[in-house]
Amino acid sequence: MSSDVTDATRLSLVGDGARRLLALAGGARRLAAALLAAAVVFAAWLYLAKAAAPPAAPGAARGPATTVAAEEIVRGDFPVVVTGLGTVIPLATSVVKAQVSGPLQQVTYAEGQTVKAGDILAQIDPRPFDLVVAQAQAQLRKDEALLQNAERDLARYETLRMKVRDSVSGQQLDTQRSLIDQSRAAVETDHALLGQAKLNLSYTRIAAPIDGRIGLRLVDPGNIVQTNDANGIAVVTRLSPITVIFTLPEVKLQSVLRRFRSGEKLAVVAFDHEHAGELARGVLYAIDNQIDATSGTVRLRAEFANDDERLYPNQFVNAELTVETLKRVVLAPAVAIQRGAKGPFVYALDGEDKVAVRPVRLGPRDGERAVIEAGVEPGQRVVVEGVDRLRDGARITLARGAGAAAPTDGSKGPPDEVRRSPDKAGAP
Repeated sequence: MSSDVTDATRLSLVGDGARRLLALAGGARRLAAALLAAAVVFAAWLYLAKAAAPPAAPGAARGPATTVAAEEIVRGDFPVVVTGLGTVIPLATSVVKAQVSGPLQQVTYAEGQTVKAGDILAQIDPRPFDLVVAQAQAQLRKDEALLQNAERDLARYETLRMKVRDSVSGQQLDTQRSLIDQSRAAVETDHALLGQAKLNLSYTRIAAPIDGRIGLRLVDPGNIVQTNDANGIAVVTRLSPITVIFTLPEVKLQSVLRRFRSGEKLAVVAFDHEHAGELARGVLYAIDNQIDATSGTVRLRAEFANDDERLYPNQFVNAELTVETLKRVVLAPAVAIQRGAKGPFVYALDGEDKVAVRPVRLGPRDGERAVIEAGVEPGQRVVVEGVDRLRDGARITLARGAGAAAPTDGSKGPPDEVRRSPDKAGAP
C-alpha cells in the first residue's frame, strides 16, 4: 500500500517538473524572439541614422588613405554656348521650268555643274515661234501703212478746206481723225504682239535663273515639255552662301535676343550628325518672330560662307551658338562637381594628406568645365577621381602624376578631340 502511494507521489512530482520545464522553454523562446526583433530594429535605425548623418567632421576619418587624382582651379575665359538641332537650308532654290511648250531639242548642261544666272541649259524647237514673230512683224507693217495713209488723207482734207471753203465738211475731218486714232491703236497692239512673240521665242532657250549647282537631269532631249509640268527640267540650288535653321528652347531665347539686338555678330558652329566633327563656322542671321507653341522652341537662322560646300541642302547638323564669352572667371573641372543634400560641392585638398568639403555656387558649364561663382579660388586643387570613397576630412594620397597644374589661361588643351555634351549653357 505504501509502495503504491510512493509511486503516485513520484509520478506527480515528475509531471510537475515537466510542466515547469516546458514553461521555462516557452519563455526562453519568447525572450529570444523579442531580443532578435529588438536587434533588427536597432540595426535598421543605425543604418538610417548613418545615411542621414552629414559627412564626418575633419579628422574623424580613420583607416588607410584613399588614392585620388586632383586638378587645379584656374581663371580664364568661358564661352556660353547653346546647342540646337538644325537643317541646312539654301538661300535660293529654283525649279527650272519651260515657259513655252514644245519638243526639247537639246540639253546643254552637265549634271552637278555649277552654273551662273543666264547660262543656257536647254533648247526647245524655235521654228513655230519664229513663224509667229514673222506674222506679227507683217501685221505691224500693214497697220503702219494704213496709219500713214490715213494721216496723208487728213492732210489733204485740211489743205482742200483751206483753199475751197466748205469743200470738206467738219464731220468728214472728225471721221478721218478718228480713223487715224484707230490705226495708231492697231499699230500699238501689233508692237505688243510682236514683243510677245519675240519673248516666247527667247523662252525656247531655257536659261539658269540663279547662280548655283544644278541637279540631276529630269527630262531628256526628244520629249515634249509643257509649261504646266510640276517637275521642270532641272533644279538649281545656291550652295554658297548657305544657311542653317535650328531650334532653341524658349527659356534660352532672351539671353540670345539681348546680344543679337545689340548688334553683335553671334558666332555659330555647325557640327555633323554625331556632333563629332566641325563642318563650318558662321554667324546668326535671323530669329523667328514667334515661338512654336507645340514644342516650346524658337527657330533661328545662321548663315555660312560654305566655300568648300561641306554643308549640303537638307543635311542634319548640330548648331552651337556662342551667346557670350565670360572673361577671367574661375573655372573648375566638371567632374570635380559633386551633388549633396545642401547643393553642389567639391572636395578640395586641405594640405597634402586630406580633403575638405567646399560648397560652391555654380555658373554656366559645359561637358568639361564649370564656372565657379563662389566657394573656391584659383590655385586650389580639387579631386577629380576617387570622390566616391571620400568624406570630409578623409586622408588621401595623390596618384602618380596627378595634381598637375592646368593652364592658367583657362584653355582646355588636348580635349580638342573630345566634344562637349549637347547641354552647353544650362546653369545648375
